[in-house]
Amino acid sequence: MSPRLSARRLARELGYWRGNGHSIMYQALAEQLRLMLIDGRLVSGVRLPAERELSEALGVSRTTVTSAYAQLRQQRFLQSIRGSGSRLMLPQGQRGVAETTEGYELDFSKAAAPAYPGLVRAYADAVQALPRYLGHPDFDIQGLPELRAEIAAHYLDRGVSTAPEQILVTLGAQHALSLITRTIYAPGERILIEHPTYPHAIDTFLAAGARLLTVPVSHEGGWDIAEAQLLIRRAAPSMAFLMPDFQSPTGASMAVSEREQLAQLASSENVTLIADETTALLDIDRGPLPPLAAFSPNVVSIGSLGKIAWGGLRIGWVRGPRELISRLQQSRPAIDLGTPILEQLAAIRLLRELPAMCANRSRELRAGRDLLLAELGRAFPGWSLPKPLGGMSLWVNIGGSGAPFASASSVSQISSSALALAARGEGLALVPGPRFGIEGAFERFLRLPFTYPEADLREVVGALSRAASSLGPNPAKAPWHPVV
Repeated sequence: MSPRLSARRLARELGYWRGNGHSIMYQALAEQLRLMLIDGRLVSGVRLPAERELSEALGVSRTTVTSAYAQLRQQRFLQSIRGSGSRLMLPQGQRGVAETTEGYELDFSKAAAPAYPGLVRAYADAVQALPRYLGHPDFDIQGLPELRAEIAAHYLDRGVSTAPEQILVTLGAQHALSLITRTIYAPGERILIEHPTYPHAIDTFLAAGARLLTVPVSHEGGWDIAEAQLLIRRAAPSMAFLMPDFQSPTGASMAVSEREQLAQLASSENVTLIADETTALLDIDRGPLPPLAAFSPNVVSIGSLGKIAWGGLRIGWVRGPRELISRLQQSRPAIDLGTPILEQLAAIRLLRELPAMCANRSRELRAGRDLLLAELGRAFPGWSLPKPLGGMSLWVNIGGSGAPFASASSVSQISSSALALAARGEGLALVPGPRFGIEGAFERFLRLPFTYPEADLREVVGALSRAASSLGPNPAKAPWHPVV
């Protein structure tokens, strides 16, 4: 049985769809549904609401919805079977979720940096040390004592007293978040998240059946702390998920006073505050700030070596109260049976040279950030280009429905979904803004990583310019079929 979207939910997810004055309304609706399918916000095979139900939810005539469905059907994005309703589908059996980027000349769908130069040496040392661990009697559920001691020392260096028993080593940060959610979350409870935020965190919470509460965050204004406090007090979420350092995707950093306020409030209201620190060490110009755990013993911290050392090194961790670490150990075997020993040994070596890793990454990030900002500024003078103090990407306001979209060759209003779709025709894979939010938000924004080589950064700006020009004044002219 195919999953079915209610009319009310689809109306929320559609967000702003009524076009820019150049599109007939039914065409704008069909285009938005198509873009949501192709960029993964709607799953291939999902059943759409009945025409009458959706027209009532959207406040449009039934003819508008009927014509939109007919256009999607004509273009083979919709399949209707008598008695079974209408299902969105991608042509040629492609899936609308977790789209592969294989085959694109420029894959900017991931904010991933090259490996740390000392990585090979760390693995060589790990191989030499491995024979001493081949008699390891069991699966390693919590992590090697030596690695947990190094991670605990890392927190002590940042001003947070931590015992090795407060550390659980995981298969990266996403694994840590999934394990925490599975262990402490009960279906139907509320979870507080930033908006926008890390897409896979949204995926994790929605898969658990969570009702999400959102706190606005932007590069310019930071967090709406008053709104966060109000939601914690009145809506009583069981969990809150934050990225206080170089937040993804905005690049914002939370002030020290705000960290203290939220950590103490969450503790007093019995809200489990999860701090994702995977970007905390990606400093370019800011300088160190105390982690959220410095202000409350109940904060649960998630860390990883993926962004500072190499994404292929699947080593992450959870730092939290001993009682929580014990619960995570008990529930973990239902998901996996531990972290590989060789990778843990390499991580020990890497953590011992963490200052060198951070300095190396900072130099790379500064060069990439400054180059991409300069190239975009020349090609797209109408875009808003905030300069992040750290992190791996730009959160660019391309204008969308609220401001002019400007390039050397065209001026129009455009959505990031339409631009990302057109970019595929130029061999460029991008993630549009709505992937970082819920209910269709952030069509005016585009996430652009600056972690790639100089030649690729220059080429991506050229591809974006050509993609924007191909849209012209009417975004509905984007190609109907995804480019593979």
